[in-house]
Amino acid sequence: MTMAHEPRRQPKRLHRTPKTSPGWPTPSRFDDDPYPGGPRILFVGHSDSSHTHAWVDLLKGAPFNVRVFALPDGIPPDDWPVRTYVTATTTAQLDPLTRERLYAADPVRRYPKKGYARFILRGPTLEERWLARLIRDWRPHVIHTLGLDPASAFYYGVRHTFDLQSIGRWVLHIWGGADLMPTRFDADAANRASAIMSECDQLLDDNEQGFNIARRLGVHADQLATIGIVPGTGGVEVDTIRELWNGPPSSRRVIVWPKAYECPWSKSLPVLEALTLCWDRIAPCDLYMLAVQPETRMWFHSLPERIKQHCHIAERIPRNEVLSLMARARVMLAPSLVDGTPNTLLEAMAAGALPIVSPLETIRSIVCDGEHVLFARNLYPDDIARALERAMCDDALVDRAAEANQLVVRRLADREVIGPRVRDWYMQLASSSPQGSA
Repeated sequence: MTMAHEPRRQPKRLHRTPKTSPGWPTPSRFDDDPYPGGPRILFVGHSDSSHTHAWVDLLKGAPFNVRVFALPDGIPPDDWPVRTYVTATTTAQLDPLTRERLYAADPVRRYPKKGYARFILRGPTLEERWLARLIRDWRPHVIHTLGLDPASAFYYGVRHTFDLQSIGRWVLHIWGGADLMPTRFDADAANRASAIMSECDQLLDDNEQGFNIARRLGVHADQLATIGIVPGTGGVEVDTIRELWNGPPSSRRVIVWPKAYECPWSKSLPVLEALTLCWDRIAPCDLYMLAVQPETRMWFHSLPERIKQHCHIAERIPRNEVLSLMARARVMLAPSLVDGTPNTLLEAMAAGALPIVSPLETIRSIVCDGEHVLFARNLYPDDIARALERAMCDDALVDRAAEANQLVVRRLADREVIGPRVRDWYMQLASSSPQGSA
């Protein structure tokens, strides 16, 4: 068994010279906008998420002043040059040209400490106060929150506590089905989501079902994003991924399981059981398990040795490595309980890998079983085993689906088409902002 682990991203030194990235302006000072007088866009969300990076990077090369307010659970990779307010307590040295930090790197100087600050303030946290201050000082034309909870809920609280409703247009970005699908069963969650969404100027989602749920929760038609339905990462680079192909997909013997999650949105244990049911009929092959969580890892070790020796495990790997691996895969395995339009589905379609996904409403509306994908319910190991066996044994199906999926992914998620639409949309939002014409 090969165990691959991504090292934690801890910068080893302080960058004394500005970092550069194609399309992003070279910073001189953190507070200097590269486009004085141009639209100012503030993103609030997980700064260590590849989804965040992919979406924000749609604005590379456009005349926008872009900053990110990071939630406290992580820091962005050192080589991502978008200016970021870091609220995580970290001892890492950060480039002062592209990072501002709330807490000092030296634990001795980190005062007041994060937990203690919450105790002594008995009110808004330091993170909330910092966000309010930068909104008042920088006065963004657009405030874009990535995800209903925690990003939008966090901003919603700050917005009311500090009376910030008059500053900027608020874009509330729903990512996938996890934000809204479960609210159908929980009245308290539905009421909370309704209160938050009722105040946004534009609600953005990657599937029509999300919009339908939002309407039922009281969101008005004029709040639904005028740009329509857009993939959560801003789409995929179809031509770039297509160039990674090496021969027909049916010649590949790799299965990629991108999210080996045991969580409310997907269950990994039925997948592990399915592997034991069908392995002898699908071998020889290699299985790459990515984003493996502790419970999945624990039960993985119970598999027979003949399976484990062909498995490769990683907690996290860079997105470009995921795409490269996907282009080597015959099958992309992603059964789930809740989903929007999965980014892994779109990436697999571009890479020529046959997706095995669950027959959720959000997925059935864009692909067909046996034509683009194979359906398998997440809680049913027999379903998953049958799908795996067919995918690994039916060469004609794999190659036929790969060509059909090229047409679908170009229509739904071509980043080269989506990028200009998104940039025009932001320009229109900024022009209508209470801050005045950008």
